[in-house]
This record gives sequence, C-alpha cells and structure tokens, in this order.
Amino acid sequence: MQVASMHFKARSGEKLADRKLQAALRKLQSNFVKSRADRVSELDNFEDLRTAAAAIRDRALDSLDAYLEEFERNATARGAIVHWAETTADVNRIVCELAAKYSVRKAVKSKSMVSEECALNDALEAAGVRVIETDLGEYILQLAQEPPSHIIAPVIHKGRDEIADLFEEKHHLPRKTAAAELTREAREMLRSHFLSADMGISGANFIVAETGTTLIVTNEGNGRMVTTLPRVHVAITGIEKVVPTLEDVTTLLRLLPRSATGQSISNYISFTTGIKDAQDAAGAEHFHIILLDGGRTKLIGSDMQAMLRCIRCGACMNHCPVYQSVGGHAYGWVYPGPMGAILTPTYVGLENALDLPHASTLCNQCGVVCPVKIPLPDLMRKLREKQFERGLRPWVESLGLWLWSRTAERPALYALASKIGVRILRWMGGADKLIHNLPFGSGWTAGRDMPAPQGKTFREMYAQRQQKS
Repeated sequence: MQVASMHFKARSGEKLADRKLQAALRKLQSNFVKSRADRVSELDNFEDLRTAAAAIRDRALDSLDAYLEEFERNATARGAIVHWAETTADVNRIVCELAAKYSVRKAVKSKSMVSEECALNDALEAAGVRVIETDLGEYILQLAQEPPSHIIAPVIHKGRDEIADLFEEKHHLPRKTAAAELTREAREMLRSHFLSADMGISGANFIVAETGTTLIVTNEGNGRMVTTLPRVHVAITGIEKVVPTLEDVTTLLRLLPRSATGQSISNYISFTTGIKDAQDAAGAEHFHIILLDGGRTKLIGSDMQAMLRCIRCGACMNHCPVYQSVGGHAYGWVYPGPMGAILTPTYVGLENALDLPHASTLCNQCGVVCPVKIPLPDLMRKLREKQFERGLRPWVESLGLWLWSRTAERPALYALASKIGVRILRWMGGADKLIHNLPFGSGWTAGRDMPAPQGKTFREMYAQRQQKS
C-alpha cells in the first residue's frame, strides 16, 4: 500500500464533503461504540483487566529478544520454519521464494495488517501467483481495487447498494441486495478457491512463546480454511505480537473482541502449532512463520515503546472524533485513527506523515478506551515535539510559536498584546458578534463561525468584578 499520509489535510477536506462516507461513519456509533460499552459493562473488573493486559504486553516487550528466541525454538520443534524479516521487502522476497519453491499458483489470504504494510499482494501477482482475499470485507475491496478504511471493518465506507453493484459487475450474476444473499454469493465464489489454493497466508493476532503457537481471531471462519486446507501455510506477523504464555493470551482475549467489535468473544479463535501429523484430517504440510521488524525494534527502549503494546482492536479510531469525521482513507496508509497517527510516522518516517500527529483533539477518548492502556495523546505530543526539534513544521507555524513564546516570557508585553488582540477581534465580530474569517486561522472558520470576544481581557474583567464586589 503506497504511503499517502503527507496528503492528510487535502484528503480530509474531500472526505468531509463525501455524504456517503459521512452516513457510513455514523454507523460506528451504533455498531462499535455502543456495543463495546455494553460488553464492557458485563465485567466488574474491566479496569483491572486493562492493567493486567498492559503488564503482559510490557513484560513481553521488555524481554522481546528472549521471548522471540523461545518462540522460534518451540515453533521449530513442532515442524514450523521461522523466518526473520528486517524490512517489508524482505517479507515479500521470502514469500515469493516460498511460492517458487512449492510451485504455488494460487494463494488464499486471511486478513493480515502486516501484509498490507508490505504490499504483499502486488509482489505475489508480479511473481505470477494469483492472490485471493477471503475476508468478506477484504474480498469486496479486492474486487473494487481499493485499500481498507478500517482495520476491523475494512469496507465500512461502502454502502450495500455499492456492494450489490460491484458483485453484479464482477460476478456476472443477477443483482442481489439483501445482506444474507450478498454474503452467500461471496461464499460460493470463494469456496472453490479454498479447495484449489496451494498456499494459505494469514496474519497472527498473537504468537505464544511457550508453545510456538500462532493465533488468529476471526468471525467468518475463513481463517481456519486458509490455515488448514492449502498444503503450505505462511503466517506473517510483527515481532511485537509475542506473548509469554497461553495464560497471558486468555487475558488478552477477554479484552480484544470487546474492544474491537463489541462481542464478548469472537466466533473463531484458532491456534496453529506445528505442521500436520499423519493422523490429522486437515492441516498444512509446510508451515512457515515470518517475523517482521519493519521499524519496530527502533521503538524498543524509546519514549514510544508503549505503542508496541497495541493489539490492533481499533477501539481508538472508533471513538476518535477525527476518525469519525474523515474515515480511514484520509490517513493515507495501513493504520488510521490515533494508532495510525503514531504508527505511520514511526514506521514510514516522521517527514512522510507530518500532519498525522496533529490529527487529534487530544480529548483522550482513545487513551480511555485502549484495552492495553497506551497513552496515545502523550505519544502524539512527543511526535509533535520531535517535528519541532527537527524543523519539520512550516516556517510560519514555527515563527508564530517563537513570537508567542517570546511575548509570553514578558508579562507586560503579553498583557498589552492581549488587550490589543481582543479589541481587534471584537471589532471583527461586527454587529452579529461572529468572526467569519479569522486571519492565520482560516482552518477554524472555513466551516464554522467563531464567537467574538467581549473586547476585554480576562484580567480586565476580573479586575472589574473585584471592584464591584
């Protein structure tokens, strides 16, 4: 997926004017936000679980090298082959080499955010391998040749009529409009691909160090067919997904579905350990696990390490007023919302995503709902500081902050400037006491009017009140 995060402002303006998208985004409130609140209310110890989950993730990250080596030993002992990929290009190379080794002509995929980071589908298609997405949302997007807009509900930006038109065009079947009918049609189209694929590609929600197990959480059941029907299974995941024990996984699984889709538990939780035994009716004959760094290790030991706790539930974006207004495509890469505002700059370079750390009201809704207690607003502030230190902000903004800081250091000058400023703003408000166009702040007034101040500073009003009393 090509990085387009540098165009966030322009894309946001387009998305705000997209009526279909705005209608689709309103579903977040009823579908995910309310459902999460309902499921969380079932637990008396939810905050204790969040604290425990954060401690589990921190423990894994603090000894990341040791747990990864333990995972490799245990996975290898059960017949899997573990590959280490420093970059996304390494992932693509390894998968293409495996496809050539096993004479793969068709691969079926279950959703993997890491494969989106790598643009793996493009690499495989270039190598002559046909790739079929099997998650319903991802399948729809593959037909439409669009990137996902949400990490849990990737096709949330599309309405049912759009999907019906797309299926009619691509499947050459009579148009259907009922959700159940569209789902059945997709299932019928995908079934033959499951049975004829040479390779299955999955992600991993977690990998378990003590057993060498990869774990996926799904609602559609396609993940199990991807990991068990083809003779070759390739699991691709980031190195930060390791957890020490199966007991740790049970704690995290109490939080993940509640935070992601508002379910007490997902429909399918699949553990894959090793290759198919002689007595097994299904399973891969060859199991390869690719562990991607992709910029993750540079966060270890840094002030951004807490971001690696992320379990990709999407709760932060569901509750973010910015994401709720502009959707996922505005963010220009794999990860949207508050998580993307931090992950994208750290993975692809701060200079390539200048606006994302600023795509937040810092209301802390994201931090409050994060199941592993990532201090998302604090991390965005740190990225803003790094931008300023590296001189990456526009010179006008830097000059404005410099002038403000110099004025604020001189109380008498600050008081005088404030007196002049509020009187000018009061004059600009006119008879209706509303500022329709604010110089150097047109972004605020382009879509709203700003109430004009009364023409006096707070200090002046406070002094008058003191005199009256």
